[in-house]
Amino acid sequence: MKPDPYEDQTLRAIVEAYDEAWNRQDLETIVARHTLDSVFQSHSTGEVATGHEAIRRMSKLYFRIFPDLTFHIRRMYARPGLVVQEWTARATHLRAIPTRGGTFAPTGRLLAWDGVDVMAMNGDLVVRKDAYTDSTGLLRQLAEQKILHSLAK
Repeated sequence: MKPDPYEDQTLRAIVEAYDEAWNRQDLETIVARHTLDSVFQSHSTGEVATGHEAIRRMSKLYFRIFPDLTFHIRRMYARPGLVVQEWTARATHLRAIPTRGGTFAPTGRLLAWDGVDVMAMNGDLVVRKDAYTDSTGLLRQLAEQKILHSLAK
């Protein structure tokens, strides 16, 4: 298979380092990879964070809910000014997860869900990150665990 002539290898390496910072839960490195006015929108939760402090708060919330959260990048497409990546997240359900319809109490079970990030880039910095998550798949796992937990009582 011949190399993709449109692939930006430098940008790919930059985003791979950014993804590694997420897996280390390194908030300062994550935030530093965004422009000062960067927008990070989670289309599953409806949250929108604009600027470094808001992005830090939103990311910190994810790490508080999922202390062992990691991302496995399945595919990445890096073009000048744009990166799209497909990922699978994994985390142990150790803390309550708030939702619009209530809260899912911790079960201690491993969860896995898929998602896609679309990132507009300015050089080596994220200008905008739109995260799309298979929230239905995640909610299905949480509901199954809630049923199993209640049956075990």
